[in-house]
Amino acid sequence: MKDTPKHQGMRNQLITQLQSKGISDTAVLEAIRQIPRHLFLNSSFEDFAYQDKAFPIGAGQTISHPYTVAFQSQVLQVQKEHKVLEIGTGSGYQTAVLYKLGAKVYSVERQNELFKATSLLLPKLGIRPKHLSFGDGYKGLPQHAPFDRIIVTAGAPSIPQALMAQLKIGGRLVIPVGEKEQVMTLLIRKNETQFEKHELGEFKFVPLLENKN
Repeated sequence: MKDTPKHQGMRNQLITQLQSKGISDTAVLEAIRQIPRHLFLNSSFEDFAYQDKAFPIGAGQTISHPYTVAFQSQVLQVQKEHKVLEIGTGSGYQTAVLYKLGAKVYSVERQNELFKATSLLLPKLGIRPKHLSFGDGYKGLPQHAPFDRIIVTAGAPSIPQALMAQLKIGGRLVIPVGEKEQVMTLLIRKNETQFEKHELGEFKFVPLLENKN
């Protein structure tokens, strides 16, 4: 569990790269600067951990590109003490970014292998989400709703109604929508029945699976 000046130097280079790609939220950049991404990966990837690439993390899942993590985090506009629901804990890297932004993080993972590994890793790094659970992300966490922000880190064919229902009025939901290629989609809840929708470009994610854990 070592984080060395060499790793910090690589993170500083990554930040420069993210800024050149249009990430401007200083809180998001600072969170990424602080988090040792190499500790969320298999040690064989350590030398590549700060490249803007996705890597396999087991159970057929990947850790997202740092740019994707930064982009989704920037679009969410997380403020301190916000209740944030994350669908797809995965390696826990995005969870860590949300935590560093000051959010109260509630995260759901449907792969038991990843859920167990991440539940052990995060406390070792001083990252303490409010709630980690093993289950079906399509359903969200109705018992903890409503949420100020919801982030989905897997591609969904459509936006799950359950997640829309669990968003506070004024809240933001960021989700990649589509089958093979996904369009990053932002929903802002205007009132009980109306949502404002923004499409923010194409990304590639592993699929969000329903009822399969």
